[in-house]
Amino acid sequence: MRLNMQQIEPEAYKAMFALEKYLSTSKLTAIQKELIKMRASQINGCAFCLNMHARDARKIGETEQRLYLLSAWRETTLFTPEERALLALTEEVTLIGQAHVSDATYQQAAALFDEHTLAQAIMAIVVINAWNRIAITTELPVEA
Repeated sequence: MRLNMQQIEPEAYKAMFALEKYLSTSKLTAIQKELIKMRASQINGCAFCLNMHARDARKIGETEQRLYLLSAWRETTLFTPEERALLALTEEVTLIGQAHVSDATYQQAAALFDEHTLAQAIMAIVVINAWNRIAITTELPVEA
């Protein structure tokens, strides 16, 4: 571990945890939130977050099969239309520097979620991307 961000800058962590508390009250389901966290963490290559959120997803009933196939979600019928829209949005927000968020992806999500839920989804994606960047940069160790 390079440095302990939580120890060195506790106020920054408090702010991040405040965002997590806000997201805990969102209209997104627990599974939807974990899928967002898992997919962004896959794209970013964050071992710490992948380990944590795979465990969290299993605890709330996510199946091994869907976790294994998450990176290939487009090729399966295992994900609901709402989950597919969230996964597409997650990918484009996470990779925003490559092509931004397409109108098609945004409209697909907007057709399935009200404005509040869509805003909450965007915030969930932004927050996990921030956590990924903290964990990767500081080399948070993966728990066995």
